Amino acid sequence: MESFRVETEHQTEFVKIDHQVQALVDAANVREGVVHLHVPHTTAGITINENADPDVVADMELILNRMVPWEGGYAHAEGNAAAHVKASLMGSDLNVLIEKGRLQFGTWQSIYFCEFDGPRNRQVWVKIIPG
Repeated sequence: MESFRVETEHQTEFVKIDHQVQALVDAANVREGVVHLHVPHTTAGITINENADPDVVADMELILNRMVPWEGGYAHAEGNAAAHVKASLMGSDLNVLIEKGRLQFGTWQSIYFCEFDGPRNRQVWVKIIPG
């Protein structure tokens, strides 16, 4: 298993991490297989979405904030219940196919680390499975 760090600067932030993941695939010299990504944090998640228009991630943040506002009378004493809910909505695991040594995406897709309780210094765990 490999890992890399993601340093966030805002409470909510979508960080494109394609290059970090591809660098690990390159270093592993895997031509065909799957890369499994796991975010080991309860207030952050991971997703694949559009990379061409920055308004897409801005809209995702807007909608998540409408669905799960930061202030909501939550019972969780730490004060970050909204971040926990948003992380669960996004999910903590993701798989991406590897073909000819390259991550396989649709035309406009990228991997985004999703921060909901920043700024923080986070990790992404990576398992590259040849096959």
